[in-house]
Amino acid sequence: MIHYISSERLTLEKLKEIIDSHATLALSDESRAAVLKCRAYLDSKMEDIDRPIYGITTGFGSLYNVTIPKDELSALQHNLVMSHACGTGEKVRPEIVKIMLFLKAQSLSYGHSGVQLETLQRLIDMFNSDILPIVYQQGSLGASGDLAPLAHMSLPLIGLGEVLYKGEVRPSAEVWAEKGWKPITLQSKEGLALLNGTQFMSAHAVWSLLKAIRLSKWADVIGAMSLEAFDGRIEPFLPLTHRIRPHRGQIMTGERFMQLLDGSELIRRPKEHVQDPYSFRCIPQVHGAVKDNILYVKSVIENEINSATDNPNVFPDEDMVISAGNFHGEPIAIPMDSLAIALSELSSISERRIYRLIHGLRGLPKYLAPNPGVNSGFMIPQYSAASIVSQNKGLCWPASCDSIPSSQGQEDHVSMGANAATKLVRVADNVETVLAIELFNAAQALEFRRPARSSEPIEKVFADYRKSVPFIENDTYMHPLIERSVKFLRTEELPL
Repeated sequence: MIHYISSERLTLEKLKEIIDSHATLALSDESRAAVLKCRAYLDSKMEDIDRPIYGITTGFGSLYNVTIPKDELSALQHNLVMSHACGTGEKVRPEIVKIMLFLKAQSLSYGHSGVQLETLQRLIDMFNSDILPIVYQQGSLGASGDLAPLAHMSLPLIGLGEVLYKGEVRPSAEVWAEKGWKPITLQSKEGLALLNGTQFMSAHAVWSLLKAIRLSKWADVIGAMSLEAFDGRIEPFLPLTHRIRPHRGQIMTGERFMQLLDGSELIRRPKEHVQDPYSFRCIPQVHGAVKDNILYVKSVIENEINSATDNPNVFPDEDMVISAGNFHGEPIAIPMDSLAIALSELSSISERRIYRLIHGLRGLPKYLAPNPGVNSGFMIPQYSAASIVSQNKGLCWPASCDSIPSSQGQEDHVSMGANAATKLVRVADNVETVLAIELFNAAQALEFRRPARSSEPIEKVFADYRKSVPFIENDTYMHPLIERSVKFLRTEELPL
């Protein structure tokens, strides 16, 4: 599959298709023309420029009032990339770096950044060849763009830094020599175009959103299995209730549970209890609120990945170069914090369902152990889930409510969106683990309801899961089984 980068609106679904199919990128004729036109305009502007233009003929940040001689403009951009590569901490996972490369190429392709065509093409070549720069998680304030991480992403363009290639971390210069590529000589504005932008934040947001959508769907399936195992009631999912409180996500959740449980023997049998605990009865309200948040954040991130986010912005047709603030991460920092909170709630309510399943209620044995006492059964998986949920609560403190001035006060308000982004990834991973633990418990509990059976979709998930994780008769080493459960959520096809 070849995907042609163009001005056509990029959706999250399309981006997922590009990633999943390992598509090759190419510039459309439209984008190629826009990039060439913008660069030609900027070059001509440099010949008769009559005023300082930030980052093109001046220094950066608080050095905006330092004019740079024309013969040093290329060195200015080269030095910018080198000096800003000050990232620290853990390495960004390769799949997120690859999304960064794509999003940076997309942003530069609109013809408002002034880059050379060969610079943009090299980013595309790196994407297509799976040559992934080594980028670090810490260093960006989420304003003035993701300066430090994007500098690390851009170092290989000038023959510096390291890349992951064919499973090995190597100096980019070595890989360039093998490929017959020469380092790019950056021209005016190019370093700033590469480093100003929100692609570090946006790539994390895209990765987390794709995972959030999948986890939201799995939460419904696993919640339905837990409901069956707990001998829960169907009434909270009936459409009449949701018509009088018509939040979209709530309605969607109620409808999905009705589909998931259609034909179940367990859900139809008479119940002794008249109500279920909130962790079961309020699934439509809680899971639904998460769905609503995902839909909102998706709309924001789709706007972002279809934007030019560097500075200054070049407008050849209007004969204007405007220094503004499209690099500021606030528009996506707050939604990323919000998504972390929403996802965390999926794990919070999931852990409560785990707790109910092991409590020895409604005919289930304590800790879901056939012979409790000598066997601890599923006592400690709930501890693990509770520990993870508690950690999520700390991670959900909003990074976007903080700001620390930088660059001698010139950059006096920053979004801290990069911290929101990296925290969001950790929360998403944590939620996946808690849901995997709930599935581990729900499948065990469902066995105690035999010979009664659940619906066809739930029984299929159960049967597929049992191919990886067995029923636990006596105490065993559970860590590998939890790992298998996580892998199941990552690789198995969802029902419905």
